[in-house]
Formats: sequence, C-alpha cells, structure tokens
Amino acid sequence: MKTPFKLADIIVIAAAAGIVFFSAFTVYIKPAENTLILVRGQDSEWTFPADAKETIAVSGPLGETIIRIGDNCAWVESSPCDNQNCVAAGRLFRQGQWAACLPNNVLLMLHGKEGDDVGILAW
Repeated sequence: MKTPFKLADIIVIAAAAGIVFFSAFTVYIKPAENTLILVRGQDSEWTFPADAKETIAVSGPLGETIIRIGDNCAWVESSPCDNQNCVAAGRLFRQGQWAACLPNNVLLMLHGKEGDDVGILAW
C-alpha cells in the first residue's frame, strides 16, 4: 500500500506553515510601547498611550458610551446602542484594531505613534 505523502512533502508543508505564521506574527503584532489609543466622539477626541489606565464617558446622540483603557488594551464597556457590536468587539490590544458605535458616533482605535505605518481612520 502506497502512502499519499512522502517525507519531503511533509517537510515542505511544515516549512510553508512556519513561514506563514512568522510573517503574520511580525506584520500584525506590534509592541505595545509603539501603540496609541485613539478615542473619538461626536465633539471630542482623546489620545492615550497603551499603558494608560482610564475610563472615558463619550457623549453621543444616544447617550454615553463608556470606554475603558488598562493592561495595554482598550474596550467599549457599555453603550446605549441597540445592537451592542462595539461591546462585542472585546478587548483591543494590537495596532490597527478598532471598535465603533456608529449609532452613537464613537470610535475606538489602536494605532501607531507618529511615523508608524498604521493609519488613523477619518471620521
């Protein structure tokens, strides 16, 4: 009985998987010290370093959206919107991640410091 894979096939597949994992790790995971947390509301904007510990009440047309920052991550703790997608986004901890409460005009985004290649979303 002949096996469908040879040892060389398994080595090539394992090497390819390793390269993909390493590439994704180096591209998408940035150190926290290079990350800033951007919070935008209808009439205001805040920027915090990733290691800040803050609770922000952002006013919008529906009421207040509560954003928490701590342990090198940020998240929407509560919002007056109906669908709660912003709360379901969970903790953001990598550059480029974001959560938005569109009904309440609130944006939470992690982005790089000036000079990094991660852009800021325009509101």
